[in-house]
Amino acid sequence: MSTLNIVLVEPQIPQNTGNIARTCAATGARLHLVKPLGFAIDDKKLKRAGLDYWQYLDITYYENLAEFLEKNADGNFFFFTTKGQHIYSDAEYPDNSYLIFGREDAGLPEDLLYHHPEDCVRMPMLGMIRSLNLSNTVAIATYEVLRQWGFPKLKTTGELTKYTWN
Repeated sequence: MSTLNIVLVEPQIPQNTGNIARTCAATGARLHLVKPLGFAIDDKKLKRAGLDYWQYLDITYYENLAEFLEKNADGNFFFFTTKGQHIYSDAEYPDNSYLIFGREDAGLPEDLLYHHPEDCVRMPMLGMIRSLNLSNTVAIATYEVLRQWGFPKLKTTGELTKYTWN
């Protein structure tokens, strides 16, 4: 089974993290939260955004970025940043990929990006726009990886409630 990991480094906005948790629950991606967080885990806004999906999550917490990097050194890292020189959809994502996202207000540390230039990817956007919303970026990136993998274990067709498809 393929493993996809979503990593939030020091997220600040509980609603974003809640939405991302819901994306992880819907896709089977593992969620990694790197402290310090800008909110308490029991924050009502966080739980409300994630609705009733918390029971489906596989979450790991880390005290800091150094601990995350040390404990997951065998992973395939992709750093999502507006400073990236490569387009996210051009990357090939192997099993055990870690999609790493920084703080909403500051992104990932620039020294980390500098030391991993080939692993820094970005979403194309107009130059005068600072960035996309974090939860939107995570969703786009997650589904690109899953598309490349053929959407393993995901239901790819739906049913009508009152009718039958021909």
